[in-house]
Amino acid sequence: MRITSKGQVTIPADIREKTGLLPETEVEFVMRGNNVILRKAEKAGRRGKRLIGLMRGKGSKRMTTDEIMALTRA
Repeated sequence: MRITSKGQVTIPADIREKTGLLPETEVEFVMRGNNVILRKAEKAGRRGKRLIGLMRGKGSKRMTTDEIMALTRA
């Protein structure tokens, strides 16, 4: 396996499946002596938290919770 000129490497599908490395999974590299370990990031936010963070401050109207609930139930 080779590293591309862009510094990329493909993780084999069987390893991704066994370790749960799905698309958008946050990973980190850890140095242990002369070895590099790739693992899921310890502080990786859950998908929902990440989406809420992206949406935060995007609303254009101020609404109460009751107003929002009325819209979703209409």
